[in-house]
Amino acid sequence: MTHPRGAATPLLSLVLVLAAALFLAGCGGRATTHHKPGTTHEEASGSSGTLLPARDESGHRLREVPAATAPTVRVEARPDTEGGWNVHLTVERFRFTPDSTGGAALPGRGHARLLADGRETARLYGAWGYVPPGVRTLTVRLHADDHTVWAVAGAPVQATVRLDGTPAASAPPSAPPSTPPSATGTATGAAAPPTPLPSETGRTVTLTITGKTVQPPPDRIELKKGERLTLRVTGDRADTLHVHGYDRELPLSPGVPATLTLTVDRTGLFEVETHDSGLLLTQLVVR
Repeated sequence: MTHPRGAATPLLSLVLVLAAALFLAGCGGRATTHHKPGTTHEEASGSSGTLLPARDESGHRLREVPAATAPTVRVEARPDTEGGWNVHLTVERFRFTPDSTGGAALPGRGHARLLADGRETARLYGAWGYVPPGVRTLTVRLHADDHTVWAVAGAPVQATVRLDGTPAASAPPSAPPSTPPSATGTATGAAAPPTPLPSETGRTVTLTITGKTVQPPPDRIELKKGERLTLRVTGDRADTLHVHGYDRELPLSPGVPATLTLTVDRTGLFEVETHDSGLLLTQLVVR
């Protein structure tokens, strides 16, 4: 028996519609980098950087990237009128990607984590956050989408700032007062350390501040744990130098060389900056 001409057309149309729907369902959704069920975050990671065996305090592995392409973070803490602190982050070579958290580690993407007095307390998926009263030291650390920690030279990319305005218990009695109730911290992906000058008592680095310029330009100083370091700094305005992580400060007077000597007895990455002008002078990498 023959069918009338065009009788198969409705059936063919239905088949084509169903096929198109299946195709769109499988390929037309929003792209995601979330890992597959049954795999860990590290297993789902992309090829960005090198996954190190080292872990941070919370157990997250470090992901090493070259200093020239590494993200950077700067943190500023402002007192809130109802108590606590409003935290603002300034990042470079990095963007917040809350929609792909848990996915692969893609270059320059992820989120930040807040560590209050060394304890992880919150995540930030944008530039602003809040820290409740009672916190003395705040560290902001940059993570990839797979929750690994972006790192340079084996140290996490992070910035630390004091919030309490009092000297740390570990600071020597002769140390000047610590950070005032408004402070900033900076971390960058610098390349080579400035050349230290030889010294009978350790290593000496001389820095000169002119306006917003630091000579030599901010880089990293590689040090061994237990090594003695002397910083000789001359600025063109009154300010205060602060060595984060060691809670050491040095008052700076216009045109007057100032000297700070310390023994680096802690390993990690530590920023040296000025408070008022917010300049990063150098970074100490202690191994």
